[in-house]
Amino acid sequence: MDSALIWEMVIKALVLILALLTGFAYLTYYERRGLARIQSRLGPNRAGPQGLLQPVADAVKLIFKEEFIPGQAYKVIFILAPIITVVPAILITATVPWGGTVTIGGREVLLGIADINVGVLYIMSVASIAVYGVVLGGWASNNKYAMMGGLRSTAQMVSYELALGLSFVGVILLANSMRMTEIVEAQRGLWFAFLQPVGAVVFFFATLAELNRGPFDMPEAEQELSAGYNVEYSGMKFALFFMAEYTKMVSISAIIATLFWGGYRGPFIDTMPWLGPLYIFIKILIILFMMIWVRASWPRIRYDRLMDLGWKILLPLSLSLVFINAIGILLSETYGEIWIWVIFPISLIAGYIAVQAINLSLRRKENAR
Repeated sequence: MDSALIWEMVIKALVLILALLTGFAYLTYYERRGLARIQSRLGPNRAGPQGLLQPVADAVKLIFKEEFIPGQAYKVIFILAPIITVVPAILITATVPWGGTVTIGGREVLLGIADINVGVLYIMSVASIAVYGVVLGGWASNNKYAMMGGLRSTAQMVSYELALGLSFVGVILLANSMRMTEIVEAQRGLWFAFLQPVGAVVFFFATLAELNRGPFDMPEAEQELSAGYNVEYSGMKFALFFMAEYTKMVSISAIIATLFWGGYRGPFIDTMPWLGPLYIFIKILIILFMMIWVRASWPRIRYDRLMDLGWKILLPLSLSLVFINAIGILLSETYGEIWIWVIFPISLIAGYIAVQAINLSLRRKENAR
């Protein structure tokens, strides 16, 4: 590997890390203003014009906030847990293509860090590491509330990782590749979200559960666990947990945009490749707003219903969607490409059955009270 290529990779990695950290800071502002708008409040408006310096004020506060380690905590693991949580949130974006190939100084540069042929597997493997930081943070705190939050996170991960992984399988079948750039190119004519809308919805809610976002924020349920797994953390250690959640929100939104919404593709992208980062940025903003909207609108669901939704609804639905995708691809290869559209109505029927199963389950539990 020549030195120019090494420097190119280093510069791209530094730019991506800087963009993610800046995005994390201003995602907190975006969320607070979005929640305020939805709930008829003002939101942050004091620090700087329109409150734009509020993330800076929050950072200064956390940097100078007193840190302490509980006397009975397992100190090494207690310190490592936030790091184990935040690092995968940044690494997960290494295979996400942020644009096509552009020319910089006479050199062809791919707007992405790593274009590997198992990009989807890389994302799945790295995404599953972050939960260990939450579990270890809860255990190392030697606090029963923190421990309960860690255990809830483990159960939640096991329940929703299966549906999440099977949602990846549907995209892999449609694109016939696990390389992220080829998945984007496979959506040149039609985004997968239009062909498989139910799969996109399942993926979205499975990632919400993986992120511990509302209405799936059971590991940090303040009413029951006094803030859950991070109750003993303060200062910059707490900031790392905070950073991990919001950085992973940006990363997951980029992955959803890439897998289902065409990634960096958009009008005039073939003639003006520099539009790619702008298109994927707009898609990320929209997906982030959907996450904020769900948090603002839906209450936290009960823990038994959380488990039921993962095991009894999303897992069978994801399996059925993989089967439907396989049938549609087989028919299109045998009888013509038009038959790929059988995926759309049949997946909608499967989604309707899943929604009715949820309604029936909720009514049954309400009547049993």
